[in-house]
Amino acid sequence: MGQGKRKDIDGSRNVPCFYGKELRHQREKAGLTMAELVEGSFYGVTLLSEIERGQRSMPVELARHADRILKTDGCFERGCDDVRKARRNGHAEYFERVLEVEKHALTIEEWCPTAVPGLLQTEAYARAVVRATHPLEADEETAAKVNGRLARARLFEDDHNTPQYWAVLHESLLRQPILAPAQMAEQLDRIAALVRRRRIFSQVLPWDSGAHPFMLGTAMIMTFADAPPLVYTESLHTGHTVDDPGLVAAYQKSYDLLRAAALPPEASLAMLESAAEDYRNGKQPD
Repeated sequence: MGQGKRKDIDGSRNVPCFYGKELRHQREKAGLTMAELVEGSFYGVTLLSEIERGQRSMPVELARHADRILKTDGCFERGCDDVRKARRNGHAEYFERVLEVEKHALTIEEWCPTAVPGLLQTEAYARAVVRATHPLEADEETAAKVNGRLARARLFEDDHNTPQYWAVLHESLLRQPILAPAQMAEQLDRIAALVRRRRIFSQVLPWDSGAHPFMLGTAMIMTFADAPPLVYTESLHTGHTVDDPGLVAAYQKSYDLLRAAALPPEASLAMLESAAEDYRNGKQPD
């Protein structure tokens, strides 16, 4: 088959890995290389390799193509939904596209004026936000949402593929004690530690900065090496992805202006650490 020796796939780990292992089994059973399987589709070998390793979801068009070539009677098309559901464990369906692509981003720029962005949240902060939004849900549902949010943060632990992440935080997030003082200190310490470790860039927008370019809404702007940029916006119980080039460019321009209105990174880090110290000492940050 001319593809060299590869590490076997452990299909018992999760649904995507099982799906990928079965796909590779059927491809090799048919005597096809990855290049031969994707021939005639709009997709490449790199994507197929990542699907077989359980790292990417399979686009339904590619699944239909594979079923046709491998004569698997719709097996892989039917399995697409199971893989997507497994991947978004603890996350809303409208967040699915972000879960799929964020780990492959070159850059991520985020603005969330009323809560610490999910990628930066501690367990206590995530639990408080989820509980406030879904006060009557079962404990296991809350735990799934919290664990899903924390799992996303592993993005910052990969030494080779960490995106350049930039967060602009409104100063009110530092001053609003939605947790006990020790837990608020822990949350701000986490952000400061990521900055100190050069895992992220962060700026604080002062509360008295006046009108600014992002008065309304949230934004998560992602760029990629092999795909057009994408914007994700969110409001209560709903989210929306934007891929129209003109709109994406408008969001990028607004974010650049927002960044210019915020404090410089060093001054922002000092403010974060000062607020954390105040919380540790039982004081409400000024």
